[in-house]
Amino acid sequence: MSNSKIALVTGGSRGLGKNMALNLAKNGIDVILTYNSKKDEAEAVVAEIDSLGQKALALQLNTGHTKSFDTFFGNVNTALKNTFNTDRFDFLINNAGIGIHASFAETKEEDFDLLFNIHLKGVFFLTQKALPLINDGGRIINLSSGLARFSFPGYAAYAAMKGGIEVLTRYLAKELGARGIAVNVVAPGAIETDFGGGAVRDMPELNKQIAGATALGRVGLPDDIGSVVAFLCNEDAKWVNAQRIEVSGGMML
Repeated sequence: MSNSKIALVTGGSRGLGKNMALNLAKNGIDVILTYNSKKDEAEAVVAEIDSLGQKALALQLNTGHTKSFDTFFGNVNTALKNTFNTDRFDFLINNAGIGIHASFAETKEEDFDLLFNIHLKGVFFLTQKALPLINDGGRIINLSSGLARFSFPGYAAYAAMKGGIEVLTRYLAKELGARGIAVNVVAPGAIETDFGGGAVRDMPELNKQIAGATALGRVGLPDDIGSVVAFLCNEDAKWVNAQRIEVSGGMML
């Protein structure tokens, strides 16, 4: 039986989630990762984790569709028993997300609902349903954004959801403290991924503008974030709780 701890990473098939999953594996943690539609990308990450000597498994999940969560956790239960020979996991990383860029005046109600369902309602109820499967002494890490602290026009709805996540995180830390579960927020700055259509990565002017507004003088990379998530799942971070850790290189100071 493996003594490795196990992390569940939502949206672990690409971008930041993929980097988190790989960093966790490098730290000796087994991984269940979820993907929404790109199974081949998810399986490639699983293969990479296997090559690092850790166990991994990919499960389909749309984090905005709360009605599917009971079925999903049934699949998690089966995976824990069959692949990992256990009935619990240790770390929940609520990473899955999408970006929609629109001015406040032009934000459509259906886009607001989509952001709400994925970034706030989905995180709330996925975490609730996960509680019976998380070991006491485990960790929950929620993803926010630098945009909850500073304001860039076009992200009003997205950032409002992330503000909600930051408050929710403190409540989770308070209510789950009796079980020894620490709950923290990681808030990335602008990162070069395919998030939001890959704008930060692919638009040189935007990239330059962000680098100019960042104390360390460059745009973030996925590897800047994954290692912090892995650290928060490490015993070294045991006394860090209810914190918002912005990982932005010192953006908009």
